[in-house]
Amino acid sequence: MEKYTKHFFNNVRKKLGEWETAGSVPHEEVYRFIHSMAGSASVLGLHKIGDLARELMDQHNEKEERMWTVSEVKEELFEIIQYCYHYEEETIEVFPGKQSRDGEEPVVLIIDDDTSFLMYMKEELEKIGWYVVPIANPDKAIMSYYDVKPDCAIIDIYMDGTNGFEVLDFFKKKLKQQFIPTVMVSAENSKEVRIKSYQMGADDFIAKPFDLEEFIVRVKRQMERKKQMEELVLIDELTMVYNRKYLGQAYAQVQSNSARNGDSYCVAVLDIDHFKGVNDRYGHLVGDRVLKGFASHLKTETRIQDTVFRFGGEEFVILLPNTSLKEAYTFVDIIRKGFSQVVFQGDEDFSCTFSAGVAEIADPTKPFDTWLKLADNALYEAKSSGRNVVKVDGKASEHSPHKTMKIAIVDDDPIIRTVMKDIVSKLPGEPHIQYDIQTFQDGAAFVGSDWHGKHPCLVILDGVMPKMDGLEVLENIRSRSNSDRYKVLMLTSRKSEKDISRSLQLGADDYMTKPFKLLELEARLGQMLKRMR
Repeated sequence: MEKYTKHFFNNVRKKLGEWETAGSVPHEEVYRFIHSMAGSASVLGLHKIGDLARELMDQHNEKEERMWTVSEVKEELFEIIQYCYHYEEETIEVFPGKQSRDGEEPVVLIIDDDTSFLMYMKEELEKIGWYVVPIANPDKAIMSYYDVKPDCAIIDIYMDGTNGFEVLDFFKKKLKQQFIPTVMVSAENSKEVRIKSYQMGADDFIAKPFDLEEFIVRVKRQMERKKQMEELVLIDELTMVYNRKYLGQAYAQVQSNSARNGDSYCVAVLDIDHFKGVNDRYGHLVGDRVLKGFASHLKTETRIQDTVFRFGGEEFVILLPNTSLKEAYTFVDIIRKGFSQVVFQGDEDFSCTFSAGVAEIADPTKPFDTWLKLADNALYEAKSSGRNVVKVDGKASEHSPHKTMKIAIVDDDPIIRTVMKDIVSKLPGEPHIQYDIQTFQDGAAFVGSDWHGKHPCLVILDGVMPKMDGLEVLENIRSRSNSDRYKVLMLTSRKSEKDISRSLQLGADDYMTKPFKLLELEARLGQMLKRMR
């Protein structure tokens, strides 16, 4: 029976592929296909598909005259197509204790040219719920460390063509204001190597081979230290948002991202209106409650990529990535209206308002104080005009356009393409980002297309395809002068370490082995898109 079931699913794939090539389908052909599925599926025990097909038959007249577009056919048959994928998905082995992902799991960057080590560590560490970014090319790690934003970096000391100490030195110089724990690993466990690791700023040294359980405990300890360090040094004790010490580091990230992607950034300066009057009337303890309530409101209402700072007193700053001046004004004004509805308790219930000034960071090569002053000038205008209002920098240039992000699904399986496009289209986005999703039935079609343009592009790439397989496509992408615009998630149905190893060497940003859980795919894509915004 299994043999005939596979044949049934292959027929579905074949028919979808034929229709994609044709571009449009006569109604009679669609109806016959549904009729065929209704009969065959039930015989094979695929009762859910049979029931869905019969429901569709009842909704259509066999003699209806119309031509279906491929998109219309896929939409009509989507529940059936999705069930075909879920049927195969049921055979997936789920590792014991493997946790679901929520996008907030610790991020561990592992840099090692030994791809077998990378694959083993990725599999083992993701069982405990960590998100692992494996990088086999040290140069790629150096170029993309801002994207990864790891909670801990694991660096092998001896790599082909690059010394791990060079990577460590780069990290420590670039991240002077940010504490990212670095753990050096090496098969050489000499006293000289250990001493040099610590002298150069490594937070730990672990000799290979190591006990995995002990390794996890030591890395966890480093990540806990990172969290404690940030809370002590970079977090405002009263409001629990970042303090002004973190502004320099945050702006350095703005400069890096803007240089690579040309994104729009804005800064907003917010000041609670008549705050001195609150302290005078209700006392400083109530004033502190207002400051904490204001900070909590800002953290709740801002987006995941925004950063909130307490600049001093009752003044706060928000960095708004990938946001035009017009969008920043609208966004901050919505926050202003919401805060005015918050009720505080003193001798009597009362509410507060705030004024704000917004400026666009038009040239990130200039000092941050340049843009802070423009936003502060706009804030002064807001206060002069009566408070409880948002003003923008009056000398700002034209508003920046929306950002377009390309998402390419390259897979020869039409069932996979259909299901993946649906998943991607439903991923949470941002109002200022427009996703342009395109599917390609083989690698040659993707490489030969000029659709990519100059926009950032996430490529979901199947490893095994006719004409041009995924590894050849990946090699083509990484040979381009603008290869840093592409993030590549490799998919492979071959459980071959050789293929995964080669994809890591060629610069894949992540990989998954088919078949996989759709929720797992959704989480991986969400993580990668978050790093691209």
